[in-house]
Amino acid sequence: MGVFERFLTLWVGLAILVGITLGQYSPDLFKAIAQLEVSHINLPVAVLIWLMIYPMMIQIDWSAIKDVGKKPKGLFMTIVINWLIKPFTMACIGWIFFRLLFADFVNEQSAQEYIAGMILLGVAPCTAMVFVWSQLVKGDPNYTLVQVSVNDLIMIIAYAPIAGFLLGVSDIAIPLDTLFFSVILYVVFPLLMGYLTRVYLRKNNQAIARLSRHLKPFSIIGLLLTVVLLFGFQAETIINQPFVIILIAIPLLVQTYGIFFIGQLMAKWLKLPHQVAAPACLIGTSNFFELAVAVAISLFGLESGAALATVVGVLVEVPVMLSLVAWINYQQKINNVG
Repeated sequence: MGVFERFLTLWVGLAILVGITLGQYSPDLFKAIAQLEVSHINLPVAVLIWLMIYPMMIQIDWSAIKDVGKKPKGLFMTIVINWLIKPFTMACIGWIFFRLLFADFVNEQSAQEYIAGMILLGVAPCTAMVFVWSQLVKGDPNYTLVQVSVNDLIMIIAYAPIAGFLLGVSDIAIPLDTLFFSVILYVVFPLLMGYLTRVYLRKNNQAIARLSRHLKPFSIIGLLLTVVLLFGFQAETIINQPFVIILIAIPLLVQTYGIFFIGQLMAKWLKLPHQVAAPACLIGTSNFFELAVAVAISLFGLESGAALATVVGVLVEVPVMLSLVAWINYQQKINNVG
């Protein structure tokens, strides 16, 4: 794991502080940025999201799909966790916390938007960072690639319908055309460009690795600048209600640890080997937060609670995932000793 990945929470935390400070002292700058929209898509944010996503898409080797029939139990598990369980538990947990437990602390509009942000996170399984988690738990890299590739293919057709259904069930009005356009813009198109890049490079793994290294700084910059923008727009709310970050983080933590242990139980039931089970549990636990942030902004706006909730997801994910990696490695060590 590189320096950026290891200290991601720190960098995001610093970006949050910068965003809040700029939002307080330069509000006109953020108002001007907010007006740069086309069909509910904020153009500066779209560029930044692309800077984050494109380097990840280059790394996906679609030829791995031919191995989809090998070890089908692991693939079955990741599909069930990511598409039949996780989105619905996220929506349920969000509703329980913000409609019931936290009802006295947030207004109805904010509660709706926080739930929406959680839903958008829950419907987006991790694409890039999961390769880091898989390496840390000594997972099978080839099988992890198959799992991620299949999830990305499913995401193309399932993200918008599931998100639209859950947002509708939660009584949150959304423009469905914007949701579908966001999926095309932030999933289909980057995947296509990543594939075409690999074709152009003639699938030369060394050339692809070099390009990914060169693009990585832009991905980092895109993430941090997006966080700065989001928290700049949210500066007034956060200054007046600093505990809102904690309120959002609590249900996200419950969901993350809950899904992980559901995955562990399923892996044990399916009798999966460690090198397949460990990455599968972590894929289901982590989120494709870049997509969730982009869609939240497109649907609800830069200043929305939904956008804020997705960014809080970034803030809590890395320390949580590192704790789960440590737990998996500890379990494996105990099993090996036994």
